[in-house]
Amino acid sequence: MSSILNYMREIQMVDLKAQYEKTGHEIDEAISSVLRSAAFIRGPEVKLFEEELQDYLSVRHVISCANGTDALQIAMMALGLKPGDEVITTNFTFIATVEVVALLGLKLVLVEPSPGDFNISPVEIRKALTPRTKAIVPVHLFGQCADMEAIMEISREHGLYVIEDTAQATGADFFFTDGSSGKAGTIGNIGTTSFFPSKNLGCFGDGGALFTNDDDLASKLRSIANHGMKQRYHYDDIGVNSRLDTLQAAILRVRLRYLDRHNNARRDVASRYDSAFSECQYIAVPERVPYSSHIFHQYTIRVKDGRRDELRNFLGEKKIPSMVYYPGPLHTQKAYRYLGYGENDFPVTGTLCSEVLSLPMHPEMEDDQLDYIIHNVLKFFKG
Repeated sequence: MSSILNYMREIQMVDLKAQYEKTGHEIDEAISSVLRSAAFIRGPEVKLFEEELQDYLSVRHVISCANGTDALQIAMMALGLKPGDEVITTNFTFIATVEVVALLGLKLVLVEPSPGDFNISPVEIRKALTPRTKAIVPVHLFGQCADMEAIMEISREHGLYVIEDTAQATGADFFFTDGSSGKAGTIGNIGTTSFFPSKNLGCFGDGGALFTNDDDLASKLRSIANHGMKQRYHYDDIGVNSRLDTLQAAILRVRLRYLDRHNNARRDVASRYDSAFSECQYIAVPERVPYSSHIFHQYTIRVKDGRRDELRNFLGEKKIPSMVYYPGPLHTQKAYRYLGYGENDFPVTGTLCSEVLSLPMHPEMEDDQLDYIIHNVLKFFKG
């Protein structure tokens, strides 16, 4: 099996080069079109991309911006959250979700995820509610939706805003108990996403967007993202400068056309992994919840008996990349110790941080690569 390395394509966590090789002619033409027009800021491709993404998501408004972190900040500004207002989110997420809360002077309230699907627990949200709670930020982690039906019930009961962080799940579907469905990011008051290159819908640099079905809120979001302007040189809101440039919008128009195809390819890869690891007592494969599709931004296993780091080192020796998302709970990070949480206040998060391991996952994965990864993971546990 080791001889396969002599002719197999190098394994990547995300193979952006292979992706470009398949769609490069379309990308090149999209870029050339923008270069010929010289409309680099707010060119027509930006509006066209927003409209096409609106249609894909079945949402009334898409407001593009510079990156996913800006999207979260703009959302909180548009909702009028004030310093001291409490915002509940998960302790198991990328730092961007929480840093904007701190930057705006809001009070960050962290809660545990569900250990099976890694997403924020509605039970833990209810425990954290106080009269000062104003918003909930569920993160649709690794490509699968949090339990939005339960979260929206909480929001209605207590008059709370819901901002969906869907940077890892753009394209996933949420299924309601009444038989209806909606795309991730279109269920709460505002959805936010990132178009970082490694995302399922990624550009060739930074980019982001906000989604909403509220016309007035959409106008506010668009204004804040453009220096607070609704009309040129007239400033109704305190805003920021956060734009998706035309080149990135043109690239994203191409990438959007392939999103469902690529997400289905990711599911095929996940099925191969699932089948191979289902009988391994040391591995817990990603849980699938009945209320969401999974688009596998990451394929994240849990490695039991404290063998995660040993497995990762072994895979590295075999030229197989892997990543730990995330290696430490947010409340233990130096910048967030001011929150006052104790070291062991989040046992579920702590356990996940010690067990999770993400394996290579992208639409361009080839059978020989998958065979090699699976063979070596199982070989490690067989000794």
